Amino acid sequence: MNASIASTLILRELRAMHREVDAYPNDGAPWRMMPGLPNSGGTLVLHCAGNLQHYIGAVLGGTGYVRDRPAEFSRRNVPRSELGAELDRAMSAVEQSLAALPPEVLRRPFPVEVGGRILSTDVFLAHSASHLAYHLGQLDYHRRLVTGSNEPVGAMSLDELPTVP
Repeated sequence: MNASIASTLILRELRAMHREVDAYPNDGAPWRMMPGLPNSGGTLVLHCAGNLQHYIGAVLGGTGYVRDRPAEFSRRNVPRSELGAELDRAMSAVEQSLAALPPEVLRRPFPVEVGGRILSTDVFLAHSASHLAYHLGQLDYHRRLVTGSNEPVGAMSLDELPTVP
């Protein structure tokens, strides 16, 4: 996976997460715990935004972001506007860091171990896009359960992908 494709996919998923957050009816709804679900929607958003700001922004892009992973899972009642701001910061980190990434870096080992493993940077970027899409699906189900609405928000939109000329 090249950096441009990774950026396109990750940014698409982050925009969809933003739409999911906006589709909750109030600031408390993303934080409702639902039976059978391990995380609230708000927790999923904080985790994804923190993960991307750390691994892509700080590790690959040198942004200086300092991750507080435990807080991603312990913070509560963060307003939707702040959740959106976290997603915006993640989008900026991804866009800037991947746009500046030299192509030869993709074949090199990712600079830090992930889950006790050393991955190539291109494989790590594919993993990051998949990780984000996985949590986007969870967020979508959480929102639908909390709101009782089965209305989609345009997640996984093919319209946001480049076409062959």
